[in-house]
Amino acid sequence: MTAYARARFALKRVYLPREETDGVRVLVDRLWPRGVSKGEAHVDLWMKDVAPSSDLRKWFGHDPERFAEFRQRYRKELKDRTDDLVELRRLAADHLVTLVYSAHDELHNQAVVLAEVLAAKEKDA
Repeated sequence: MTAYARARFALKRVYLPREETDGVRVLVDRLWPRGVSKGEAHVDLWMKDVAPSSDLRKWFGHDPERFAEFRQRYRKELKDRTDDLVELRRLAADHLVTLVYSAHDELHNQAVVLAEVLAAKEKDA
């Protein structure tokens, strides 16, 4: 069994209250969320480089109809972010890691795709 086999990830909007069960909270947005102070966000780590590029984020515009293509494009970008993915997996080997995001849509956002990529890699490990 590899260290990553125990990895655990959760997803949560940054606007929801922090809970003890959140574990390590990692913000995965490129931009700091509007209207939330750093103290209110209770973020342990901000990994803005693992977020979608600015061009991809702007193209997507959180349009659910573009989500399938967004998923493909973002997965392609994540292939160049292996160091960030390894860091997230290392954190999750010992702690629950909550991927925190600011999008309103809880089903169509970058944290969903990132969690899919992390889970798929775990299955391969």
